[in-house]
Amino acid sequence: MRLGIMQPYFFPYIGYISLIKHTDEFILFDTPQFIRHGWIERNRILKPNGGWMYISVPLIKHHQRTNIAEIQINNDTAWKEKIIAQLNHYKKAPYYKQIIGLLGDVFCIDYKYITSLNKKSLESICEYLGVNANISVFSEMNLEVDEVNAPDEWALNICKAIPGADEYWNPPGGMEFFDVSKYEKAGIDIRFQKMNLHEYRQGKSEFEKGLSIIDVMMYNSPEKIHEMLDDFELI
Repeated sequence: MRLGIMQPYFFPYIGYISLIKHTDEFILFDTPQFIRHGWIERNRILKPNGGWMYISVPLIKHHQRTNIAEIQINNDTAWKEKIIAQLNHYKKAPYYKQIIGLLGDVFCIDYKYITSLNKKSLESICEYLGVNANISVFSEMNLEVDEVNAPDEWALNICKAIPGADEYWNPPGGMEFFDVSKYEKAGIDIRFQKMNLHEYRQGKSEFEKGLSIIDVMMYNSPEKIHEMLDDFELI
C-alpha cells in the first residue's frame, strides 16, 4: 500500500492534489507545531491587475508551540465572504461558476479547526475532479507509532504502524531531509514525485506559476487537470 503524508494545506498547489490521487491513503499530519505564514491557513491566487495575492483564513491567537491540530479559526470575521469577493475578478474564467459553487459547498459548514476545513476542502476538490481520495487525519487515527529519534522517522514509523504500507511518496523538496537507507531497511520503498508543471491560459499575457488549485480549476476542465495530475517523474 502506498502512503502520502503531508501537513494539511489550504487549497494547495496541483502537486499536492497529484500526491493524493496517486497514493492509496493520504494522511494529514497535524501533530507538528504550527508555523505561521506557511500554507496551512493561506494560499495564492491571481491579483486582478497582474501578479499574485493571498487568500487566507484568520486564526485565533495561540501559544507559539501549539500543534496544528489545535489551531482554531477566528469565525468572528467574515473570512468566507472575503475570500469569495477576492475571487470576483475570475468571473470571466471558463469554470468560475463551478468553482464558486464548490467553495460555497465547503464554506456552508462552520469549522472550528483549520485541519477540519482543509480536509473538507481537499475532499471536495477530489470529488469535483473525480479523484478517488482516501484522506485521514493523523491525530484521529490512534496509531501506535514507534519512538521517533530524528525528523525523517515520522513518515517511516507511520508507514510501519499501518498494516500493508510498503511504499511512501513525498514531494522532491524534502529529498535531502530523508535517510533513504532507513526506509530500505524497513522494507519501505520511498519515492519522490517531481511534477512537470504546465502553463495554461490565465486570461492575461504572463503566466503566474505555483498558484492554488483554485486557479487551476478556474481555467481548466477536470479532464485537462487529470492530464496535469498524471504528468510527473518519480525520483
